[in-house]
Amino acid sequence: MPTLVVAVFLAFFAAEYAVETGLLLLNLRRARRSGDAVPAPLQGVVTPGSAARSRDYTLANGRLALVSGAWSAALTLAVLLSGLLPWLHQALAARGLAGAHRFVAFLVLVSAPFWVAGLPFALYRTFVLEARFGFNRTTPALWLKDRAKGLLLSAALGLPLLYAVYGFMALTGRAWWLWLAGFLTGVQILMVWLFPTLIAPLFNRFQPLPEGPLKERLEALARAARFRSRGLFVMDASRRSGHGNAYFTGFFRPRIVLFDTLVAQMTVPEAAAVLAHEIGHYQKRHVHRRLALGVAGQVVTLWALSLLVPWPPLYRAFGFAAPSYEAALALFSLGGGAFTFFLAPVASWLSRRHEYQADRYAVALVPEPGALASALVKLNRENLANLDPHPWYSAWHYSHPTLVERLRAIGEAGRPA
Repeated sequence: MPTLVVAVFLAFFAAEYAVETGLLLLNLRRARRSGDAVPAPLQGVVTPGSAARSRDYTLANGRLALVSGAWSAALTLAVLLSGLLPWLHQALAARGLAGAHRFVAFLVLVSAPFWVAGLPFALYRTFVLEARFGFNRTTPALWLKDRAKGLLLSAALGLPLLYAVYGFMALTGRAWWLWLAGFLTGVQILMVWLFPTLIAPLFNRFQPLPEGPLKERLEALARAARFRSRGLFVMDASRRSGHGNAYFTGFFRPRIVLFDTLVAQMTVPEAAAVLAHEIGHYQKRHVHRRLALGVAGQVVTLWALSLLVPWPPLYRAFGFAAPSYEAALALFSLGGGAFTFFLAPVASWLSRRHEYQADRYAVALVPEPGALASALVKLNRENLANLDPHPWYSAWHYSHPTLVERLRAIGEAGRPA
């Protein structure tokens, strides 16, 4: 049975790697063949020079993804199949660690190699790839400071959370997975509440949107949509990157955050259209629905984990002498994705469906025809998003429709019925 467990895992792991790598290679081949050609629906809207830079950026990111994906897959297999995990578990036991302390120490040490292995790729992406295309504005000192803050924040939040997870698994009986699901849902909601006021300011500065035509227009738009927020804020995203974006945070009265790069790039009607799109997400209850789906998925995941915790063949397959909560969680975390990766296109499809709905809401709310389309073209150009991804790749991975798809849908939404 242990041999069969390993064989099944390797089969699913290989399938995941083959599908992900194959889709990435298809997307890269399509980008290479496109040259500086502009897709027919975008001719006259996007210049050949912009299309060529978008293609080059897509190729650079794709090549990095190929290398990082291979490295991540190799590291995962090495950790799972080398005997490192049972050796580490025994070493901690030999030092007298047991119960919750061994649980936390084991999971932290298992995650450490993956965090360290990701640093060279993060460095390369920031200071080589992003810099080559004019996006990087961070300094080595600021980059290191961000990493140190992130590590300290992970320890401050993650260590108590791990102790709590152990408590639920060990002390609440056979239904521990239900208790734990309820607890984690509460933590998620708490983090959404804490993020804008306590966590995000650790990394960025947030200033109220200055008085002027933009603020007046956005506030009037929010009133017209009967949208109550906790204010309009500008984030100093330009300290680190030239990418532009905007987001909401919160469930009931969300805070609206605009990147300063976006404010600099957009006209007032275009910024209003972007805000209207985000309001559309809120008014259509997309955030709440995704939270509900996430909670449901979390319940199913923890239920599956509860079935594996007492199953001895799982542990013997990877060299453990006996079942343990920490071993089960480590094996599930490292290998579980291979059994669920095929759900990615379902999540992507749902996200794209929500984007279309938010776009239609924005077109109906903003009186200026073409404002949303113009804003999306600017965002695509300034972020060098892929103009013509392979349809299989975008169907699998894209949370947003492609620019061509969005412009087509916006045009249809704007036509009289």
